[in-house]
Amino acid sequence: MINPADVLDRSPIGSLQIRVFVLCTLALIMDGFDVQALGYAAPAVRRALEIDAAGLGTVFSAANSGVLIGSVVFSALADRVGRRPVLVWMTLFFAIMMLATSQAQTLRQLFWLRFVGGIGMGAIMPNATALISEFSPARRRVTLMMCITVGFTAGAAFGGFIAAALIPAFGWRSVFYFGGIIPLVVGTAMAVGLPESIEFLVVRGRHLDKVASWLKAIDPELPVDAASEFAAGERKREGAPFAYLFSEGRTAATILLWVANFMNLLNLYALSSWLATVVDGMGYDSRTAVLASTTLQVGGVVGAFGLAWLIARRGFIVTLGTSFAIAAVAIAAIGQPGISLAVLIVVIFVAGWCVVGGQGGLNALEATFYPTDLRATGIGWALGVGRAGAIVGPYVGGLLLAGHWTTQQLFMAAAVPAVISTLTMVALRFVVRD
Repeated sequence: MINPADVLDRSPIGSLQIRVFVLCTLALIMDGFDVQALGYAAPAVRRALEIDAAGLGTVFSAANSGVLIGSVVFSALADRVGRRPVLVWMTLFFAIMMLATSQAQTLRQLFWLRFVGGIGMGAIMPNATALISEFSPARRRVTLMMCITVGFTAGAAFGGFIAAALIPAFGWRSVFYFGGIIPLVVGTAMAVGLPESIEFLVVRGRHLDKVASWLKAIDPELPVDAASEFAAGERKREGAPFAYLFSEGRTAATILLWVANFMNLLNLYALSSWLATVVDGMGYDSRTAVLASTTLQVGGVVGAFGLAWLIARRGFIVTLGTSFAIAAVAIAAIGQPGISLAVLIVVIFVAGWCVVGGQGGLNALEATFYPTDLRATGIGWALGVGRAGAIVGPYVGGLLLAGHWTTQQLFMAAAVPAVISTLTMVALRFVVRD
């Protein structure tokens, strides 16, 4: 009787796992790029299509509504049919929708194209995170998940540099051409080379011949063939996976994880969507505004690695609680009057480290908290509820901008969700073993 988890834990990381990590990272990079693309193109889109701030806010919210639906629906589907088909088909789907978005001529068209495209984008993070977790040895799982899922943040970060280069030369539509063509290539590569989760197949009792082949690739000396029997450390559950998020002592932790995701993604997407516009309104040129907004994502990339190191030593709760507390201070500082450009860049970087990087920590916490047959559902629902915050944040930001709130008022308000995230992590300390 062979336990795949034991094989993964005692074997070095080999070519099969590296292939999984690379393909999932590429999918996450383009997912991050495409989710954030409109935020970077927003000033140019507003001018070209003559859209006001409130109207563009509805488009931001539409995209995040689609992401919410995709996160919830396709994470539950993946816990039934597998991670691989969902990742392949949804990557190809959102690639096509990005190309379609490049042809938008009106606010209404932009609204619906971003909404439908968001459904495909929402399927990537929970399933890529689950698959990475299930191909990682236990001793390195958290570090690998955070370092690889930072691909989403990296995609959002380099998207600012791509947009800053493309928009002046070729117009805002070029950003969406780039965001469509690359994931078409990535999705095709995934269709050819991405394996299914071994743990998932063993729990479900499916394609055990492939399980044997992939385990042999992980450990060439393992005595395994198509006739081998496999032991799963977890049992297959009947019924809807969602119901099990609230059973076996998981109710309090599930609710608190939802609150933390809601508040943190509210902050993340409000900042990502409107930071370039706000900085543009502070008197800086459009290139500086885009690069200032990009700093948020760069801070998130660096922060994910830094937080991974800290989590491995101090645990999730202390590290993330401290990070969100620092985020509240940094966000409030962004809007202080008379702040110099250099200081502005620094506090935006710190906010990105804590908020954007902290989201990777929340995803990793969920992946370690939920068992295999609930993992994609658990991550997907947490991210789905978080996307409700991602819908609220940009929409409210648009209303506040339309209501002529001062920059100081805007960022003092934006600091409140970070305070709530901090308090949520304190509460999690009493219900989650870290």
